[in-house]
Amino acid sequence: MIEFSGWEMPVEYSGVIDEHLAVRRKAGLFDVSHMGEIVISGRQALDFVQYLTPNDAARLTPEKAQYSCLTTPQGTFVDDLLVYCLDQEKYLLVVNCSNSDKDYEWILSHKEGFDIEVENKSDDYTQIALQGPRALEILKPLIDVNIEEMNLFGSSWGEIEGEEVLVSRTGYTGEDGFEVYTLSSRPEKIWDVILERGKNFGVVPIGLGARDTLRLEAKLMLYGNDIDETTT
Repeated sequence: MIEFSGWEMPVEYSGVIDEHLAVRRKAGLFDVSHMGEIVISGRQALDFVQYLTPNDAARLTPEKAQYSCLTTPQGTFVDDLLVYCLDQEKYLLVVNCSNSDKDYEWILSHKEGFDIEVENKSDDYTQIALQGPRALEILKPLIDVNIEEMNLFGSSWGEIEGEEVLVSRTGYTGEDGFEVYTLSSRPEKIWDVILERGKNFGVVPIGLGARDTLRLEAKLMLYGNDIDETTT
């Protein structure tokens, strides 16, 4: 276990190499609840997200997401993030855990003149990621929405074990997979049922070590290593 941006997190469970190969060949389960979640809502929510981020948020329809970022006036990275359109007046920004407070303050500092509300929900959300070529087979019978027809960066509200979740076809590994967000007070139920269902498919829990090697192979950036407020 190591300290990671204020969280105590496992570097590995069974070994970095074994975990890495499990995700590439079968499936891996990640507890990524350290990620930050910021909700922007209100009549001008879309206008504000458009103002904050360089990607075209107007292309988002409800239950769609896009990769984007926050930038300084010089064009360097405040953070990279995912933007989810929950509805036309509500957006979820998923940010890096090391930047969640900084991003929240940055967003607040730019809200003047917009009819919106900004909430830092990072302490309320749990995020679990199921990644790998067998992720769909594992998750499909556990959730009450048709994830098989879900496109990349698509999302939908549903239930797992009676707990409401937002599931999206996104990830940080380069493999097909899903990320599951919940406000449930019992998120371990979701973790446990996915792990139990996945045993016959070779799923294993994944630590920070393999998460990093997987994203490196997939050429995905890590804030603080590859991008920061000095890089464009």
